[in-house]
Amino acid sequence: MTVLAIIFILLIFIVILVAMAVTQMQMAGIKVKDFMSFIRANDSLDKLAVFAKKYDKMSPQEQVIYLAEAEKMFDAFDKIPESVWEEEHDKYEEVLEKYKDIKIMRWNEAREYELSKNVKKINPKEIKIDI
Repeated sequence: MTVLAIIFILLIFIVILVAMAVTQMQMAGIKVKDFMSFIRANDSLDKLAVFAKKYDKMSPQEQVIYLAEAEKMFDAFDKIPESVWEEEHDKYEEVLEKYKDIKIMRWNEAREYELSKNVKKINPKEIKIDI
């Protein structure tokens, strides 16, 4: 009987702690759903930071995956005040820099491709030299 009473008291204590945590998050302007997304994004941040250090040259498929995962992570971090994740700021910046590098590289490649399509190809026989 005393074991059941102890279990009941512990359950009530856990419910109170969870309610207090949710209340404090709401008072800080954080939605519970956003906080859960942040928890998952924090794990993703660790993986992306390792990936950014490890791979200087990524295949196009790896770049697309990296960009998509980084964007999801950025969205989750944007919904949480920076004071909550200030310890992870260096990793965040590292992932952001790699993200920017890949975006710029892909933009340059797309521009070069567009420019090469617009350039008129000249057949060497068409060139007239006036002497």
